[in-house]
Amino acid sequence: MTGNRNVVLGLAILLASATCPSGASAQGAKASSPTELVRMAEQLKPGQWVWAPTIAPSGPILVYVDLSRQRATVYRNGIRIGVTTVSSGKPGHATPTGVFTILQKDANHRSSKYNDAPMPFQQRLTWDGVALHAGGLPGYPESHGCVHLPYGFSRALFGVTTLGATVVIDGDAAHHVRTSDASLLAPYDAHGRPTASAVLGARQYAWTPDRAPAGPLTIIVSKSEQRVVVLRGGVEIGRSVAKVNDDDPGSHVVQLAAHADGTARWMYLGLPGHEAEEGKSLDEAVINRLQLPRPFYEAVKAALRPGTTILITQSPVGRSTGEPLTVLDAVIPLP
Repeated sequence: MTGNRNVVLGLAILLASATCPSGASAQGAKASSPTELVRMAEQLKPGQWVWAPTIAPSGPILVYVDLSRQRATVYRNGIRIGVTTVSSGKPGHATPTGVFTILQKDANHRSSKYNDAPMPFQQRLTWDGVALHAGGLPGYPESHGCVHLPYGFSRALFGVTTLGATVVIDGDAAHHVRTSDASLLAPYDAHGRPTASAVLGARQYAWTPDRAPAGPLTIIVSKSEQRVVVLRGGVEIGRSVAKVNDDDPGSHVVQLAAHADGTARWMYLGLPGHEAEEGKSLDEAVINRLQLPRPFYEAVKAALRPGTTILITQSPVGRSTGEPLTVLDAVIPLP
């Protein structure tokens, strides 16, 4: 048993050190401008990454993991500050898609499932074992469900995140499509207990903010199901029918970014495949594509804070049963 453990530990250390930048063999690079970061990101090979934290020195962090491209992108205050190659779950151990929050951080974590193997700079996303951490990067999905990051990138990311930071995992590692057929929401509460989605009644929406009084707010707009779901601290606090007039098959993320003049504006994050959107304001034409029941819209509007994230996706969020689909008291949200 001891011999097997030593072999596992040795392999894990070799995998970690293989991705740790040092001297001429460094796998990581630094960028000094958004343009330089984009150029470097387009040329990344397995195990490589680029990090540019000075582009946006402060603000809320969001991590977007694209399983289709095996890439992760880090945004701060709506601006991209890092891009890395990743390795997600292999067949039979697929990394779940969804909107998660960082539940736990442990720089020196060891696996309770796999012979005490090191998982450096672990950032837990689910209580059943899915996490971001340093690990092997062969150029294809090979983990047991976690998202493997290069050692140096994992260490840098660990240094800028806080508990509760939002992590979006989207795409399909096996079939290389832009969205997943699986439900986007992980049905667990903040303590890892299974929960049911809110059941919509005759009012066509549910709003239960007391389920999670504090935490980062994430709003998911499902175009395929014409639904809006609101999470706070990773816990569902709201759900509504919606009218989404948008046939774009891709995913988009916008974030309420704080500015030096004290205002906050909705800004696009330049997801892979939509890099040109980065830094653009959400314009009125796009806003007018979404209609919501007025009471639900007013409740969500009152809960908005800088750092709030909106994910617009084709992926489903899970339907309630028995409610009509027509939006009755609908309004077009204003900026």
